[in-house]
Amino acid sequence: MTYLLALDQGTSSSRSIVFDADGHVVAIAQQELPQIYPQPGWVEHDPQEIWRTQLATARDALAKAGLTARDIRAVGITNQRETTVVWHRATGIPIHHAIVWQDRRAEPTCVQLREQGLAEMIQAKTGLLIDAYFSGTKLKWLLDHVPQARQQAKRGELAFGTIDSWLMWQLTQGQVHATDVSNASRTMLFNVHTNQWDADLMQALDIPATLMPKVLPSSAHFGNVSAALLGQAIPIGGVAGDQQSALFGQACFKEGMAKNTYGTGCFMLMHTGQKFQTSHNGLLTTSAAQPGNQTEYAIEGSVFVGGAVVQWLRDGLHAIQASGEVQALAQSVPDSGGVMMVPAFTGLGAPYWKPEARGTISGLTRGTTVAHIARAALDSIAYQSAALLLAMSRDAVAAGAAPVSELRVDGGACVNDLLMQFQADLLGIPVVRPAVIETTALGAAYLAGLSSGVYTSTEELSALWRAERRFLPTLSTSRARELMSHWEHAVRQATLM
Repeated sequence: MTYLLALDQGTSSSRSIVFDADGHVVAIAQQELPQIYPQPGWVEHDPQEIWRTQLATARDALAKAGLTARDIRAVGITNQRETTVVWHRATGIPIHHAIVWQDRRAEPTCVQLREQGLAEMIQAKTGLLIDAYFSGTKLKWLLDHVPQARQQAKRGELAFGTIDSWLMWQLTQGQVHATDVSNASRTMLFNVHTNQWDADLMQALDIPATLMPKVLPSSAHFGNVSAALLGQAIPIGGVAGDQQSALFGQACFKEGMAKNTYGTGCFMLMHTGQKFQTSHNGLLTTSAAQPGNQTEYAIEGSVFVGGAVVQWLRDGLHAIQASGEVQALAQSVPDSGGVMMVPAFTGLGAPYWKPEARGTISGLTRGTTVAHIARAALDSIAYQSAALLLAMSRDAVAAGAAPVSELRVDGGACVNDLLMQFQADLLGIPVVRPAVIETTALGAAYLAGLSSGVYTSTEELSALWRAERRFLPTLSTSRARELMSHWEHAVRQATLM
């Protein structure tokens, strides 16, 4: 048998998964990752803890599978995107904690960039809107605030990377400083047309070129895991940011194919093929995972609070004891009874981009129960995702393409049948849950398998993808539109807070 090892380094945990060549999960190991909150709006991780937990889970997964490094054809890496690390090349020691993608400390830099009139240039080159979300402004903050960092960077003594780069440096014991196009495209420093670091963008943020990793396609030979770590050298054959990796793991290789990942937030991506398509509906353009040298793109939308609304029901309202109880509670009523929840706990993301919005619950009556609020909370995940897909379809039609005809789903909350059915009802298209919902890690494994000869083409990978269940819409188009109209009204109320 041929096996592939995927390292899945996420915001809240480090995981490793062993897959067989048919894409089946053989073993999983996971360790939680501590979150560090130095002050309001700041979120950090300890890069050494990221490395320690990731290596430990890789060893655990191999042990659980009853395998050794000799049995693994290649390693794939997928990672939390935008999280920023800078370390000393000579020692491998970070100069500061990693600044996590959720961190907002770089907002003053974003204000300056907007005031300088650079928004249009940045979107044209990167596909991104100016926001503290992306790595470039985080990197500038580190250079400006860590003593001696800028001088050391100019002397070529420091290395910058997103988490994939940091892991590759550690896995190869300092031999490889690299990233892939999908992660590079989330830095706000990378020209997604030329697949190169952009001199104008680097100058705008005052970033020395000596810091930057080499950029390769997502499926390539990045280097080898040191034999000292797992017992034998293993090629690192695939790297992609988590959302692009999930798109790849869902076998969404062609223009118009879309997936939605239901996690803490929700991330929806639609493949646009080789077309760089600027959104006119509040979405981002990003590089898709690229198996070769040909540029490929996706349109992306992010919902800040998806599954996190269930955590709030548990920890904030104490409406449930465990997250798994929410479906039964929500199903105990036929619908939300007119209650509408907008979970704008940290503002609203795409397609609204309203950072000032705050969470609301409206439509309450004396007959409202906790079950109705739970139903409205679940419904809010589907409403927000529907707003994203409708925006994507408008972009597709404007570009002369067909609207999305099917949505492939993954992530923890996609196991909730009630939520998936309501999602299909709102969208009016099939919502399809795959047999393997570990699609983020699977995408990294597939990319590694392509570069190492386990697979010959994306057509072969498409044939491996299997549906577990298809949720077909049951509502009339007019009723779905009416519900979305109620949602948009609730959103307007939330933005008036």
